[in-house]
Amino acid sequence: MVQLSYSQINRDLLKTMSPPGRVYYTILVLDLLVLAWGIFAWGYQIRTGMGVTGLNNPVGWGVYIATFVFWIGIAHSGTLISAILFLFRVKWRNAVYRTAEAMTVFALVVAGLFPLIHIGRAWLFYWLLPYPQRGYLWINFRSPLVWDVFAVGTYLIVSSTFFFTGLVPDLAVVRDQATGWRRRIYGFLAQGWMGTDHQWRHYSRAYLFLAALATPLVISVHSIVSWDFAVSIVPGWHSTLFAPYFVAGAIHSGLAMVLTMLIPLRRIFQLETYITRDHLESIAKLLILTTLIMVYSYLTEFFIAWYGGNRFEQATFLYRAVGDYALAFWFMLVFNAIVPLLFAVREIRRSIFSLFTISILINIGMWCERFVIIVASLAHDYVPFAWRTYKPSWIEVSILAGDAALFFLMFLVFAKLLPVVSIVEVKELVPPPVKEEALQ
Repeated sequence: MVQLSYSQINRDLLKTMSPPGRVYYTILVLDLLVLAWGIFAWGYQIRTGMGVTGLNNPVGWGVYIATFVFWIGIAHSGTLISAILFLFRVKWRNAVYRTAEAMTVFALVVAGLFPLIHIGRAWLFYWLLPYPQRGYLWINFRSPLVWDVFAVGTYLIVSSTFFFTGLVPDLAVVRDQATGWRRRIYGFLAQGWMGTDHQWRHYSRAYLFLAALATPLVISVHSIVSWDFAVSIVPGWHSTLFAPYFVAGAIHSGLAMVLTMLIPLRRIFQLETYITRDHLESIAKLLILTTLIMVYSYLTEFFIAWYGGNRFEQATFLYRAVGDYALAFWFMLVFNAIVPLLFAVREIRRSIFSLFTISILINIGMWCERFVIIVASLAHDYVPFAWRTYKPSWIEVSILAGDAALFFLMFLVFAKLLPVVSIVEVKELVPPPVKEEALQ
């Protein structure tokens, strides 16, 4: 990258926005088909009722809420890589943070759909908001579900603002290269950016402020999501560990998803010069750290259940390991706490195939973790008479597939409308141009 010129960086990184080819359209059509099937399944659920799902009494929360928590966790990676690493002035962040930030916004949008899907009558979602109305109905601010509305909503606003602010200088580059109506649209989005010293000073201060604001949101938002469970007395949920445990798991799954998205992206758009193995290896090293935190969290959970002497807690953890959902439990344990430790071997963490495979396994393991925490505890509560197993129906599986397709659809559109790698910040890593080059 040291030998690249500014004009070459512009050409290479704007090439990703060129008209798509046959492969892109093939992937897009397949994605739209899956999304259409998911929309059909949701429409069928609305028309028929929540009875078409596998939800029952006592398992009132199933894969919808598990996937909601999973996507909220995915969303934390963008803030970690972008905001926290920006505050620490980590250089390798410059080439990968744009993808992570986009993933944050898209994951929050997808996560926000699941509470609407779960409540059944999605058109009454506004009942969760405090607004004046004739019935004098007021929401219960002691409910963790209401906390979620404010926490996730705040996180979405701040993350979107942070994402757009970082885009402004690059949008000006696109504006200068575009023509016709595209030039007018990108010119409007660039907000009159001309790259003057005055603009750069204000931009730097605003970006620093947003980074400092977004950083504590990583901790606060997922802590509030964890309190959906921790404030109850359900065995396996009532724990003071949940807030840091959920935050660590969120960052763990988010980093894995960054690898899952970056590796095909750099291959499809030929960005190996800008997103190098060193960048991917750095993310793998962070995954080693989060894996060790996950191992510690799992051991703490098991130890407290044994040391506390609470028979209900002990029975819940034993049920997770050998009960109806044992397969999901062991997937969680192996994929989250054992497999990622293979990154300690340098040859593995520099292998593209190994990085991609292990990142997918971590994502599977983290979804299984959410499923085990939610479903296994509800299915095996205090009273044996009320025990009942839960199995997702085809409606739920179809909606989950459609929701994932929506996430990938937004990413496909983003990759063709906006620079997937920050043009301006990549230029910060190369030597300043000589006078002749600066005039190009």
